[in-house]
Amino acid sequence: MSLSAPRTASIQRETSESSIELSINLDGTGVSDIQTSVPFYDHLLTAFAKHSLTDITVRAKGDTEIDVHHTVEDIGIALGVAIRQALGDKSGISRYGDALVPLDEALVQAVVDISGRPYLVHSGEPAGFEYHLIGGHFTGSMVRHVFEAITFNAALTVHITVLGGRDAHHIAEAEFKAFARAFRQAKAFDPLVVGIPSTKGAL
Repeated sequence: MSLSAPRTASIQRETSESSIELSINLDGTGVSDIQTSVPFYDHLLTAFAKHSLTDITVRAKGDTEIDVHHTVEDIGIALGVAIRQALGDKSGISRYGDALVPLDEALVQAVVDISGRPYLVHSGEPAGFEYHLIGGHFTGSMVRHVFEAITFNAALTVHITVLGGRDAHHIAEAEFKAFARAFRQAKAFDPLVVGIPSTKGAL
């Protein structure tokens, strides 16, 4: 892929549970226009866009009267597919990224490898976090579920470790910001890299 061509993708995903239109530009400035119908998820994806310097537009509707689960998961799937498409053959990228991000009392480390091999290691969330309702609608368990959806569909290797935190909002947001910062490094072009950064010749 030409280093001058913007890396973009647009995805439409329709199921009996949700309807999603999503577009990204990996070479953007972090501009976002996100309407998922799940307010706290809007907040998290806006943070991801801002700190990864990825332009993102999302329009989504789903059966949130039942639960936010279906809509949140399907957006994560669509985002992962879009990332994988936008990355192209991955020629010239740094490939690896890592970040350590605080948010008040919360501290999260994220490491990303644009490896072509989906793998998620996610640990450290405090006991009971998965049951906590953030904003009255977004269950803490959905944080890991979103990362599973993105990781699998984007074919990334991702390690996310919550090193500290008490407030569920802070922990969730720090996780997304740390992932964003690590992904920002990994997707960036490295002028010293020639071709695809793998001894296999493909990622």
